[in-house]
Amino acid sequence: MDNEIVIDKGCGLDVHKETVVACVMGSGIKKEIRTFGTRTNDLLRLKTWLSGLGITHIAMESTGSYWKPVFNVLEDGFTLILANARHIKNVPGRKTDVKDSEWICRLLRSGLLSASFVPPQGIRELRDLTRYRRKLTQSLSAEKNRIQKVLEDANVKISSVLSDTFGVSGSQMIEAVMEGKLSEAEIADLAKGKLKSKKAEIREALVGYFQDHHRFMIRTSLEHIKYLEKLISDLDQETKKKLAQYQKEYELLQTIPGVKEQGAAAIISEIGTDMDVFPSEEHLSAWAGMSPGNNESGGKKKVERRRTAIRI
Repeated sequence: MDNEIVIDKGCGLDVHKETVVACVMGSGIKKEIRTFGTRTNDLLRLKTWLSGLGITHIAMESTGSYWKPVFNVLEDGFTLILANARHIKNVPGRKTDVKDSEWICRLLRSGLLSASFVPPQGIRELRDLTRYRRKLTQSLSAEKNRIQKVLEDANVKISSVLSDTFGVSGSQMIEAVMEGKLSEAEIADLAKGKLKSKKAEIREALVGYFQDHHRFMIRTSLEHIKYLEKLISDLDQETKKKLAQYQKEYELLQTIPGVKEQGAAAIISEIGTDMDVFPSEEHLSAWAGMSPGNNESGGKKKVERRRTAIRI
């Protein structure tokens, strides 16, 4: 948004979980403040009311996640400004929902609000997929670590011998330990590739104090791992469909050293493919939280930590 532009007819929204307080101002419009619910029909009534008044621009804070359904309902009918909450704080001691909505409206019409980057719906959907996949991958790693701890509790030390406990050889050995039908020597014979030279070490590492409780805990974790792997596979399939319209950018990103399929998908989902929204690489770096801000007073610059990236 250009800060020099003054909005003729604008609306400020103070969004909460159950209510949305709307303040409208503009030429030919008497200042009016109304409160709406946040259910879809309530938001549609808000949209109809604003359209009838000829409102062109709407501003709201980017706090929590309550703004998202409001944004989704209104984005096709107005120019929406999602502003950083730190940039529009009202005067302390004068904070009410009504006054907040009026304050946001005044800032909007004065051209004093900068819009946060909100990508188009397709990119937002891709974000949901890649961020959820990241969470599931973290859960998968945590579950594998839990199995490692149970094995250590049973004094089974295969993680000290195998570089990848959950590789082909390691997974087969864990399954064999769970079944309890093979001897340590027979389980060690499951080693493949370079691990064959470590059979003696593996055999010794497999000797432990393995009990039914350990078997139950590991079996539970293995079932959870299979479930998580299925979910991740489903997410990958859906992500692939979403990426079809960004195939050129997706392939181009993978020409960067160190960036592969998942990295390219994550980059597109976070910053989109339209780089015109970032005036320069410095703006992109600052948006991502990789650049410190300025904090100078009395000619002295104070140490400024890098801010955390704003996750919309």
